[in-house]
Amino acid sequence: MKKQPTFVQAMIPIVAMVILLGVGYGLMGLRAELLMLISAVIAGVIAVTLGYTWEDIINSIVGKLSKTMPAILILIIVGVLIGSWMIGGTIPMMVYYGLKIINPKFMIITSFVVTAFVSVCTGTSWGSAGTIGVALMGVAAGMGIPLPVAAGAIVSGAYFGDKMSPLSDTTNLAPIAAGSKLYEHIGHMLFTTGPAFIVAGIVYLIIGFNSSIVNFSTPEKVETILSTLDMMFNWNILLLLPPAIVLYGSITKKPTIPVMLFSSMVALVNAVLIQSFTIQQAFDATISGFNISMIQVPGFDPNQVIADIPRLLNRGGMNSMLGTVLIAFCAYGFAGAISVSGSLDIVLNKLLKSVKSTGSLIVATAISCFTAVCVTSNGQLSILIPGEMFKNEYIKRGLHPKNLSRTLEDSATVIEPLVPWTAAGVYMATTLGVPTLEYLPWAILCYLGVVFATIWGYTGIFIAKLDKNDEIYQEYLKKDCVS
Repeated sequence: MKKQPTFVQAMIPIVAMVILLGVGYGLMGLRAELLMLISAVIAGVIAVTLGYTWEDIINSIVGKLSKTMPAILILIIVGVLIGSWMIGGTIPMMVYYGLKIINPKFMIITSFVVTAFVSVCTGTSWGSAGTIGVALMGVAAGMGIPLPVAAGAIVSGAYFGDKMSPLSDTTNLAPIAAGSKLYEHIGHMLFTTGPAFIVAGIVYLIIGFNSSIVNFSTPEKVETILSTLDMMFNWNILLLLPPAIVLYGSITKKPTIPVMLFSSMVALVNAVLIQSFTIQQAFDATISGFNISMIQVPGFDPNQVIADIPRLLNRGGMNSMLGTVLIAFCAYGFAGAISVSGSLDIVLNKLLKSVKSTGSLIVATAISCFTAVCVTSNGQLSILIPGEMFKNEYIKRGLHPKNLSRTLEDSATVIEPLVPWTAAGVYMATTLGVPTLEYLPWAILCYLGVVFATIWGYTGIFIAKLDKNDEIYQEYLKKDCVS
């Protein structure tokens, strides 16, 4: 006979997961995937003691995974998109002309905007900060600008792209976790990230006007990056066609996967006809990613370029997304194992007893994400786990899942680089040469998003309601009746 777990029994798998990830992953550096599976085993053992069978558990896990497969497929297609845009010259051209607009008179705001631009184009905050960001830090140092301010602007810009780019793994994971769709998620984030971007830009402008600039010359590293990119690729207006296709598909709400595949195909044609790569190289870039060793331009030696070039360009391909997909599979293995007995619902109902309004629900979500970031030091898990916990509660209250996916990004993705012991915090501090707590006050966009999310939650502004006839709500009602 199947029994309902007590609150203590329901908490055991969650506490075990927190300890395993906090100690194993956070302190010992063990792989998070296996730790998640161990947590799933513990949840499964609890379920068995309550009378559930292996078939019940595996069916629950498969049910969780089956609903996320379309979004996971999009994640894999993003790898294809990045690889094709890279070898086709689209992303390199965006980086090239992004660097061209640097104006030393407005160094801080330029650092913010250029890094944001590159991050949106590439979908990587780490790559943007580690390449363009490093070059911009050199400019700031030469001008006598306070380095914590410059680093904060660069981190803000880098994570703007990490939130808003359809090429970013977290931007794809958040709608997977919440049950929303990629482009509606990105569009909804504009209501929190947009105001945060504007406020941050105004602050950086004010700081720039009050800074004394010593030197106006473009740093040698930027000049080297520009000349190297110019040698490697042929610039052509047709290289902007792939992102234009994605933008059109987003605006007209066309099916995501066909739009991305069509954009990738056009980029591969550009790679062969404009960049003179072979068809074999073009196909390799979609699977294994682009590598500068593919460049066969006379006089170009991939072994002689500065480290910033391969760090920025060597990326993409389906294989690059498999790590993220694996984490998602393991996280949903845990979610399925703990959900079969209703443990997650019991814990959540206990936690949400004091949560009465939409604003307090968003605050509760943000606190859960921030706690997950501090415990796991992993932004991906900090999106997936709270997303699974709160998904049904948002629907139950008539709130569209894109409210949840937006909050997940506002309180996990961009908070991660502000925590000194996370991988992102350590990377940004090491790469930019400024301690995390010193650039934290100036990484304005990273913490303003959750502030605006909270304000909108309590005021009801920019909160998307769920139509009672919506397929998502009807599916929830069916599930609720079955359970």
